[in-house]
Amino acid sequence: MDKIAVLIPCYNESQTIEKVVSDYKKALPEAAIYVYDNNSTDGTADLAAKAGAIVRHEPRQGKGNVIRSMFRDIEADCYLMIDGDDTYPADSAREMCDLVLKQGVDMVVGDRLSSTYFTENKRRFHGMGNKLVRFLINKLYKSDVHDIMSGQRAFSEGFVKGFPVLSGGFEIETEMTIHALDKNFVIKEVPVLYRDRPVGSESKLNTFSDGFKVLRTIARLFRQYKPFVFFSIISVLLWLVAFILFIPVFNEYLHTGLVPRFPTVIVSGVMAIMGMLLWICGVILDVVVKKHRQFYEILLNQNRAIRDNK
Repeated sequence: MDKIAVLIPCYNESQTIEKVVSDYKKALPEAAIYVYDNNSTDGTADLAAKAGAIVRHEPRQGKGNVIRSMFRDIEADCYLMIDGDDTYPADSAREMCDLVLKQGVDMVVGDRLSSTYFTENKRRFHGMGNKLVRFLINKLYKSDVHDIMSGQRAFSEGFVKGFPVLSGGFEIETEMTIHALDKNFVIKEVPVLYRDRPVGSESKLNTFSDGFKVLRTIARLFRQYKPFVFFSIISVLLWLVAFILFIPVFNEYLHTGLVPRFPTVIVSGVMAIMGMLLWICGVILDVVVKKHRQFYEILLNQNRAIRDNK
């Protein structure tokens, strides 16, 4: 079992991977550095091995799939996850790992947005997307996380072994943040330097398609983790539409004693019933989610006891 494991998911990062491995070996000489190659075609794996990393391969494409394999395969007291594109300098690596090992923090987030991200990042829509995701999650979960989608994070063993990876792609960081907030894990943020990719290094992110995936992930996890609020919002919208449709018909009935627009009344009634059914679904699912949280806490305590007895 490693004291510190540095996790580097990689796909075609031949220009930068040697430098990244070398920098983190200097910053954390006692750490085991793992590079998981995700079907690279430019010799990334060979260069990583040459630099001294432990190289493994993940055939399923997507960052989420790579993280799933890393979390399952590697045993360590502290896990430091970084990208292989040399956008995260190793300056804060020791501080982040110490927060996990010495202060019991479950997830340390390298906060790019409070430092150099907006001056270094040349893709305008990426900055807008980060701000939008930050706003949505902090509003939905009543939190104050500054960088939701950072690729530099340190984790405790308890978080890693209890984190169910559901996303297959770049939306994995958003999923990690929401999971940590929902399960009341201890989260700390450390401002970290960010630098843009070197010339010739190409980003794998597609601003719009990956952005929509992230927003879809937020909606999906919001439905799963907060079903009562999610279905109540839909119910209120349906009741509002039903009310708007019903008012003129009811007003006409009060003046004439007739109901000439039966289709409108039927549609209004159906929407009101649908709203009620969705609200009841939210109530039931909310009980299920709370029970799941109770079982999750019990499981965490059992796993902690097993680790302490090793």
